[in-house]
Amino acid sequence: MRAQAAPLVRSFDEWRVAARGFIARRVAPETIEWLSSAGAGDLLSAASAPAAATMEESGGQAGTRLPRQLMALLEAASCHSADDRWAFLYKVVWRWQRGERDVVSPADADGARLHGMVKAVRREEHDMHAYLRFRERKEADGAPRFVAWFEPTHHVLPQVAVHFARRMGNVTWMIATPQAAVLWDGEALHEAPSLLRSAADIEDAGEALWLTYYRSIFNPARLNADLLRSHIPSRFWKNLPEGAIVPAMISAAANGERRTGQAETVGRRGGSAIAVAAVDAQPQRGHPTTLDQCRRCELWKNATQAVPGSGPQRARIMLVGEQPGDQEDLEGLPFVGPAGAVLDKAMAEAGMDRGSIYLTNAVKHFKWELRGKRRLHKTPAQKEISACHLWLEEELARVRPDVVVALGGTALKSVLQDGSATMAPAMDAPVRHEGRWLVAVYHPSYVLRAPDEASRRAAYQVIVDGLRQALRLVDG
Repeated sequence: MRAQAAPLVRSFDEWRVAARGFIARRVAPETIEWLSSAGAGDLLSAASAPAAATMEESGGQAGTRLPRQLMALLEAASCHSADDRWAFLYKVVWRWQRGERDVVSPADADGARLHGMVKAVRREEHDMHAYLRFRERKEADGAPRFVAWFEPTHHVLPQVAVHFARRMGNVTWMIATPQAAVLWDGEALHEAPSLLRSAADIEDAGEALWLTYYRSIFNPARLNADLLRSHIPSRFWKNLPEGAIVPAMISAAANGERRTGQAETVGRRGGSAIAVAAVDAQPQRGHPTTLDQCRRCELWKNATQAVPGSGPQRARIMLVGEQPGDQEDLEGLPFVGPAGAVLDKAMAEAGMDRGSIYLTNAVKHFKWELRGKRRLHKTPAQKEISACHLWLEEELARVRPDVVVALGGTALKSVLQDGSATMAPAMDAPVRHEGRWLVAVYHPSYVLRAPDEASRRAAYQVIVDGLRQALRLVDG
């Protein structure tokens, strides 16, 4: 049976009108194609459902009667981002009308999904209430006085906007998301297209004062980093003002400040300096036994955590990058950020299975500098590369790869233990080094930084060709 196309549905009210008409005609769910965007569907997209009154809650005078509780569940679930939500909600109503009352029970498969969608939407509303941050604009710039950016997983902006309208009185504000924006003029809410690209588009002169206050109330002795991460998912950190400084504070707490519960400056006292070199004042210590204990250079101080390699304990190919990026530093895994996405694409094109490859970095801590509100990558110095080589040696000895692919200059210098090594001659052909093949290609981040499309394509192709060469070497 050919599917019937519902009219374009963009809201719960539009869906309710269309669903009421289909229910009245006894149209089965599997025969309807619900459209949620212009251009979706087939040649029936121009067709329309029969005109109908909207569904009514129990107690109404006309239309399909549903219990208030079910209507509330349907309306909440309609905010879920699932592509098939309109079809699923119609299926629930269809089953209810046929007398299948267990469709709203969590013990039923559809009922469980319905309650799960509602729970996810309610959680997203709660998270948006908790983690949305308004930034104040200059009074001379006019309305809106406060601006916020948020990236919701589900379609909860309208109801969250009502929440803030009730709380903030007649102060003007705007909440922007990637898809849309809502403005409050002090009396009414107005919908608009998204006017921002990210939180970085918002300037707030008073934010420095807030961050100073945040640092001053931070007590490292009471920090529970695992609890903090479980309460605030990593996707929210990048848009929180304090997200730029929390990783460094967590690192400092884990490596000394937690023992005293005091800020670095509290223990300073005046008096005469004693001429003792730092190296003489410290007891002799052996090499750290775990990566988390590593203090061989200063990078650990401002990193959230060390990021070890990942992959099979015996892999024939090892890819060595430069250092973790911002997302890798937060998640503790290599190549999970934008550069990782480029690498995944190149590996797939080369026919390389990521699950069989060992991925690591020459430097295990994220080296960064603050630019506005963002932590930006900073190239490790040679002394930092040399200090971290101990851990790369341990990985090479444990994994015993037949081929090492150096992704970029830092990785090449670390693998060769040669601070003067350069990429151009190394990319000409693979070389034997310490009993294994070494292939050199660009780092995936180089593709992202290339100035034009032609340069990006050329750099990306070098990576793909290098990965294919690595596969040929292990197969040969």
